[in-house]
Amino acid sequence: MTETLDSCLQTLGTGARVASRLIARAGTAAKNQALMTIADRFESEAAYLVAANQRDLAAGQAAGLDAASLDRLTLTPPRIAAMAQGLREVAALPDPVGAMTDLTCRPSGIQVGQMRVPLGVIGIIYESRPNVTADAAALCLKAGNACILRGGSESIYSNQALAALIRAGLETAGLPADAVQLVQTTDRAAVGLLLAMQDCIDVIIPRGGKSLIERISRDSRIPVIKHLDGICHVYIDDRADIDKALRIALNAKTQRYGVCNAMETLLVAEKIAPVVLPELARLYRDKGVELRGCPASLAWVPDLIPATAEDWDTEYLAPILSIRIVADLDAAMDHIRLHGSGHTDAIVTEDYSRARRFLREVDSSSVMVNASTRFADGFEYGLGAEIGISTDKLHARGPVGLEGLTTRKFIVLGDGHIRT
Repeated sequence: MTETLDSCLQTLGTGARVASRLIARAGTAAKNQALMTIADRFESEAAYLVAANQRDLAAGQAAGLDAASLDRLTLTPPRIAAMAQGLREVAALPDPVGAMTDLTCRPSGIQVGQMRVPLGVIGIIYESRPNVTADAAALCLKAGNACILRGGSESIYSNQALAALIRAGLETAGLPADAVQLVQTTDRAAVGLLLAMQDCIDVIIPRGGKSLIERISRDSRIPVIKHLDGICHVYIDDRADIDKALRIALNAKTQRYGVCNAMETLLVAEKIAPVVLPELARLYRDKGVELRGCPASLAWVPDLIPATAEDWDTEYLAPILSIRIVADLDAAMDHIRLHGSGHTDAIVTEDYSRARRFLREVDSSSVMVNASTRFADGFEYGLGAEIGISTDKLHARGPVGLEGLTTRKFIVLGDGHIRT
């Protein structure tokens, strides 16, 4: 069975490699036409997609999936329309492929610059949300890449239906259908085999829970773009504007809970803690947030649950918040250095010098001044869409949009120049 699976995946990989060369040279108009055609097919074939999705939902219910998981899995006509609109928005984005930058004339007379080019073949391994199939295919296509998609077993029928419409749309636009391929099996061994296909796949992008991403980071022989945790902090400096601090700290935690850019630890300067902590505690309780605090914070909010050492390193993804009082900016940055995940951290302060220090010295993929961590998102950053967040320092960092799905190469323009 493994040999048969290996052979099937190698066929996918070979097809993707051939398609990647064709899609890399496709013009912007052709790629946009494909995206618009796929969007139209999603809407015209909504009943087909819903019927496929119903098979997944029935299997999920039989397997005992909880209500939240079933909701993430569900495709409805409005959600299908939203996916189609997402494709049209990607079509409207500037095409990064072929853009030349930093052209300079050297003393030898040659011009040296850089050009944006596709990565090649991208393997995307994700869990139950079927909308990732559409998002990933659209972003990879616009950036000139072929992709191999391996979705979760819970959404296999939905993903197969979506992939069929995407491939048909590619062919209608005159582009290779193999630019988007779906692993058709739910066999878990497929993931391990994909991670060893460095001859066919250039980059792996995982989308899912921490255990999935840890496994892929550990086992992959191919470069991985990923983040593990979203342990995000907001530090309220003793020179903060109180109203700003209250709004930002409340929004960063409660605007949505189960997302990687939600605040998980609130740091408060000891001089301002008596002013902001009691009011923030009241606001959080009104939202149903469980509060866990350090010993110093208990002096101002006595009914906090005492925080444990584990709390500072936990991504709750839930209405739970850790609170710590720190001496000053340096102590706050020390805490972030020890317990942060490199995702997103923010300072609330009216002191320009302290804000600049925070921006320079906090080593995270997004660092903010007087803004909620919830803004760490490709759409909010003007990228139009994102395929994920990267906390790595090489290639892509932060929200990964179209530019993050390309790389750069040096180009040299001459006119018969030779080196002497």
